[in-house]
Amino acid sequence: MNRLTDTVKHLIIINVIMFIGTLTVGGGKLFYEWFSLYFPESNTFKPWQIFTHMFMHGDLGHIFFNMFALFMFGVAVEQYLGNKNFLFLYISAGLGAVLFQLGYIYFDYYPLLNNISNIGFSSDFIDAAINLDILDVNEQGKRFFNGDIFQDKLPSLLSEYSVNSNLIDGKVLNDLYEMNVITHNNRMVGASGCIMGILVAFGMMNPNAELMLIFLPIPIKAKYFIPGIIILDLISAISGRSFFSPSNTAYMAHIGGAVTGFLIMWYWRKTQFNKNRWN
Repeated sequence: MNRLTDTVKHLIIINVIMFIGTLTVGGGKLFYEWFSLYFPESNTFKPWQIFTHMFMHGDLGHIFFNMFALFMFGVAVEQYLGNKNFLFLYISAGLGAVLFQLGYIYFDYYPLLNNISNIGFSSDFIDAAINLDILDVNEQGKRFFNGDIFQDKLPSLLSEYSVNSNLIDGKVLNDLYEMNVITHNNRMVGASGCIMGILVAFGMMNPNAELMLIFLPIPIKAKYFIPGIIILDLISAISGRSFFSPSNTAYMAHIGGAVTGFLIMWYWRKTQFNKNRWN
């Protein structure tokens, strides 16, 4: 077995430290508020979250499988590319994941915003409405978005921002509510986008390497296995159906990380590595 390379080791250490911080600091909430990636329209969004969310994880299973994948594939990729190129690939894949996931969310958000803006509401009113806290807890202890709370809180905003209540019909109310849900229901954590970039790089370096899922122990060559995983992620993103991951998985982030990893490796293959490392 290949020894643990320096960059992979340090990335694992950082992820573990952040996970411990998540469990121990501020009652398990403070790290999430600081370092998870919130939707940019949320008042909780901070610019550094674009980077810090890559080192955050939701639970023990989440961090275990991501770090296991980082070790299994990252060591070989770092040995091949070198630590600086490996780190560039890793972070770039994470940023690509952000770009794809946020773009996917904004695809649903902007039509609603356009409808609301055309009515003539001020940006301050819209910002206040979509950032109202409308979460409630059911009898099973699960949190959910409560439309009744939204309706109860909206009149005070109409008064505060001098908005004519006659402008709020059923469609406007529904659009504002949907924008609120989108704003608060899209928090990103995890290194999965980075891992997908590394996985694609591994597959391009070793297309005939045999891989298999833990729960499906059938060896499949990387050149078939990795595109298959990406296709399943795409189907999950479009259909909302989850095959192997939890239903709240950011599937477009996986695809963004994979596409970014492919583009970087393709470019390197055509340029700086083609005379030395690529056949």
